[in-house]
Amino acid sequence: MININSFNDLSWLPLIHAPLDLAAVLLLALGIKGLGKVRSARAANRLAALALAIAVLGLLLQQGLQGWPWLLAGAVAGSLLGVLVAQKAAMTAMPQLVALFNGCGGMASLLVALAAAALPTQTGLLALVSIVVSVLVGGITFSGSLVAMAKLQEWLQTPAWMLQPARHWVNGLTAASALALGWWVCSGHSIALLPLALLSLLLGVGLTLPIGGADMPVVISLLNSYSGVAAAAAGFVVGSELLIVAGAMVGTAGLILTQVMCNAMNRSLTSVLFGGALGGASATSADQGEYSGVTSCSPEECAMTLEQAQRVVFVPGYGLAVAQAQHSLKEVAQLLERHGVEVSYAIHPVAGRMPGHMNVLLAEADVPYDQLIEMEAINPDFPRTDVVIVLGANDVVNPQARTDASSPLFGMPVLHVEEAATVFVVKRSLGAGYAGIRNSLFECPNTSMIFGDAKQVLNGLAQELRELGVGKTTKDLAKVA
Repeated sequence: MININSFNDLSWLPLIHAPLDLAAVLLLALGIKGLGKVRSARAANRLAALALAIAVLGLLLQQGLQGWPWLLAGAVAGSLLGVLVAQKAAMTAMPQLVALFNGCGGMASLLVALAAAALPTQTGLLALVSIVVSVLVGGITFSGSLVAMAKLQEWLQTPAWMLQPARHWVNGLTAASALALGWWVCSGHSIALLPLALLSLLLGVGLTLPIGGADMPVVISLLNSYSGVAAAAAGFVVGSELLIVAGAMVGTAGLILTQVMCNAMNRSLTSVLFGGALGGASATSADQGEYSGVTSCSPEECAMTLEQAQRVVFVPGYGLAVAQAQHSLKEVAQLLERHGVEVSYAIHPVAGRMPGHMNVLLAEADVPYDQLIEMEAINPDFPRTDVVIVLGANDVVNPQARTDASSPLFGMPVLHVEEAATVFVVKRSLGAGYAGIRNSLFECPNTSMIFGDAKQVLNGLAQELRELGVGKTTKDLAKVA
């Protein structure tokens, strides 16, 4: 017979956490894998959230439900705050939101390490090294992420003095001091942990502040990797195999994405971290004169050209996100498709302000996934494209990256939109992109500028297309007749 009293002491609860941790790890791995494709990203995100919920439950059971009100309250408060922030954040603020989340992960690891250091059991060399790594990397991640968020939000600019070569000596001295304090902590002097945390925060600012907006996609990916490393180190501190595995997966995924972004920009990670602000470096280039051969047109003229087109490619950029014009773009695309036009969207890896920014933006408007074509796949198709409409993109369509060896963008893979028969560029002005240089695409003989807010321009274009009968079915035309 089963002795019911043996269950009343809850001593069996910790035995359940192992299978729950395994389930959480597997679900998290599947979630991260699913995030690699637009079609499965939403479901993958929910899967990863479920994995973390299971992980919290496993931790509660591992502790024998000790202190469960505090853990549950923290989980509920964090979840509600996350939902509120995600609901309120605009699509244009997604990069800032990601940077903030990276920073929260770094600070959580730092606080866990500091709390664990106060326990008398944390005396082994592995535990002390883990604490040092968690504090150092967590602090760099937190302050660096806040700086990245502030720069993306345009609350903060790179000061001129931060672009001086002397900054490398200052950062190097700070890093050396932090490592020395870390060695001292490993020698048993836990009093050095607070100065170590302070230096790590300063180092995060010193490493991130000089980096320009053009390199922000790389910085966000790298900080994501840092947050995973800090979490894995915190896992060693608290003895959580789940946190170690999850942190390692996030760190590895972030590092792979960082390399992908560097390749997409033809930039080495070293040049991003130590080369200063790309935009600031190029702001004084000799390429900053006035445009002399720009042709502008109206939405009506663009609509007349689209009416005769067989193949149209849209190139979304940050200007599209600022105007929240993704739904207006979808409406124009549907009109063209009903007219028999082949429509697709050219996606550059670093378009917008973070990796995948344009994919998420267009997915919000329910643009078919198979119409989102990556740069390498669509570049060979531009010579047979009738019309390209660039919506707020700048540096990623600049031909100087291919033709001007003196340009800061030279060698960066870009979309070859100038090879299309006709190019329309929708922008508010002739202002430069993140790299701070002129775009020779604007002066190409087959390029016309349509100045204005992307949403207003697209709405006007849709109206002009309707007046031309584009998108109307035979039944609709019969009614008009």
